[in-house]
Amino acid sequence: MTEAQQLPIGVFDSGVGGLSVLRALRAALPHERFVYLADSAHAPYGERGDAYVGARTHAITRYLLEQHHIKALVVACNTATAAAIHEVRASHLDLPLVGLEPAIKPALAVTRTGRVGVIGTRGTLTSAKFGKLLGSLAEQAQFVVQPCDGLAHAIERSVARPAPVLGAPVGATETGALCERYLQAMGDFGTAPGQIDTLVLGCTHYIFVAHELRALVGPHVQFIETGEPVARQTRRLLETAGLLATPDGAPATDVSRTRLLTTGPVAMLQAAAERWLGLPADCCETVSVP
Repeated sequence: MTEAQQLPIGVFDSGVGGLSVLRALRAALPHERFVYLADSAHAPYGERGDAYVGARTHAITRYLLEQHHIKALVVACNTATAAAIHEVRASHLDLPLVGLEPAIKPALAVTRTGRVGVIGTRGTLTSAKFGKLLGSLAEQAQFVVQPCDGLAHAIERSVARPAPVLGAPVGATETGALCERYLQAMGDFGTAPGQIDTLVLGCTHYIFVAHELRALVGPHVQFIETGEPVARQTRRLLETAGLLATPDGAPATDVSRTRLLTTGPVAMLQAAAERWLGLPADCCETVSVP
């Protein structure tokens, strides 16, 4: 491999939700090295203004470039993508850059009732970027859009608690109660005419409460999330730029090839890494990103 091919891919989110994207990236790109940064000290992004989120996005991009010499960046946060990715792209023209947006285009391909639910943070769903995307597709389906205030933050807090007891009522946990409140506000889910048969998970955190969402909407509603499409796009960009890592006998499942950083309490990231990625605590460390 060339020196450039051996450089890591940077991945960041406002917290631990982006680990769902990192999980997909590690599966699709087994020979790559990754540096993941959770900006937990400044979370949740979804409840802050665009100027604040933009400033953090620029600061983290500079940090990952200067301190870790990343060869590509995945903005594993819908809110940061909506608020700042156009500015980051303009400032770093040579950096392969992948952002996230709620996957409503893929949802159109699978809905049969023509009613698609979209859940996400308020920052994402009220952004101009999402509004433009939704407006361009409005004639192709009925979209039921629901901001889920507090849900991403509750998922972050939940990693330090024991996993829900199998068979317990969904509303018995903080995350379950929030899921129940927001899905009930959206209307009926199912495959009958007039029901929502497809649910777009418009925040990287939400895949980690998929079991609670599934218990509420039933077995036939399709979930659409962004991890795998983002991993495919990242691979395409690396191939085009000649930066894709080649086999060297040490796949990225080796913990030495995945570094997990946080601007907040390291214990939360350690718990999430162990629960969701099967990675040990010594992969994680706290850093400062002014």
